[in-house]
Amino acid sequence: MIARRYIVRGRVQGVGFRWFVDSEARQLGLAGWVRNNINGTVEVLAMGNEQQHLELRGKLRRGPRAARVDEVEEFPAEPVPGLTTFRIEGAW
Repeated sequence: MIARRYIVRGRVQGVGFRWFVDSEARQLGLAGWVRNNINGTVEVLAMGNEQQHLELRGKLRRGPRAARVDEVEEFPAEPVPGLTTFRIEGAW
């Protein structure tokens, strides 16, 4: 199980980005969460295999139709014990 954290910059709040990520991550079978950050970015913690992360990266770069993704940063993360599903977390 590989855990990664993603920070997505651009027009990514108020455009359905979290719901888009939640849906795509669930379809890919990833565990983790997505949330808005106070600085206007969207943060994603995802746990899965390398192929799942590869597909998620592509989806994060595209985003939903109303979004404009300028940058996706990726960082290694520690797996969260007991986290087995994907969810939307509250902002801030």
